[in-house]
Order: sequence, then structure tokens, then C-alpha cells
Amino acid sequence: MDRMPAIKSVMTAFPHSVDDGESMERAAAMMGEHEIRHLPVMRDGVLVGVMGERELDLAYRAGLAGPDGVGLKVRDLTTDHACVVDLDEPLDNVLLRMVEERHDCALVLRQGKLAGIFTVTDACRGYAHLLRSGRPRHGDDAA
Repeated sequence: MDRMPAIKSVMTAFPHSVDDGESMERAAAMMGEHEIRHLPVMRDGVLVGVMGERELDLAYRAGLAGPDGVGLKVRDLTTDHACVVDLDEPLDNVLLRMVEERHDCALVLRQGKLAGIFTVTDACRGYAHLLRSGRPRHGDDAA
């Protein structure tokens, strides 16, 4: 790697998002349908935070979803303490920020608009590809 790549080269572009007024159940269905663990949350077309699988699990375990399918709104489960970065931010800066601030995803903006998402899963996948490139598959290396 000659230069540090920007986050735009490894993010998932055009991520699915959800309106903060949607039901928790609708958000859960979207996440299941698209096999994703994070949803950027929008209000009137503006990014306001992120809701993750963890928040959904906690809400369900706490019994906050009603038996008739009526429960919390996405806004009730949204964290506004999200990692938000610019499209051209160097990848190493994003990774270190995610670690230091304990985020499991970064929301990527282009001129103030949601352009992508980068998750811990994306980071692990990228690291695995990096390790596999140009290296023998098996070895005697001690950890």
C-alpha cells in the first residue's frame, strides 16, 4: 500500500437508512431483510444518528416492544453520539477514532449528506483480505 486509502474506498455506499418516526418493528424488519446491523437515522432528510442491532436487542429484552406490535419509535433507540466522518478522511484516522470512541460503525458524509457507512465487520473483512494478499496460507508463526 503506497498511500493511506480514504474511507470512501472501503465504505458501503448508499446505505439503507430509516426515518426517526418509523416504528422499532419496521427498523428491525429492514435490518433483517437487508442483513445489516446498523441503520443511519434520518429526520427530514438530515442525518441525526444511528440505530444498531444492539439497541434493538436491548429494547426487546427489556420488554419495550408491545405484544400487539406497537412499541418504540426509531427516535427512541437512536444514538446521536455517532462517529461521523467526511468521505475523504484517511482510513487510519477513522479506525483509530472508532476504537478510541468505542464506535462499531462510522457514518460517512459527502458535503453534509449521508454517502456511506463503514462497520467493524467491514474493517475485519478488509484486514483479512490484507493479511491474505501475498502471504502463505499456513505457517509456523507463533501468536
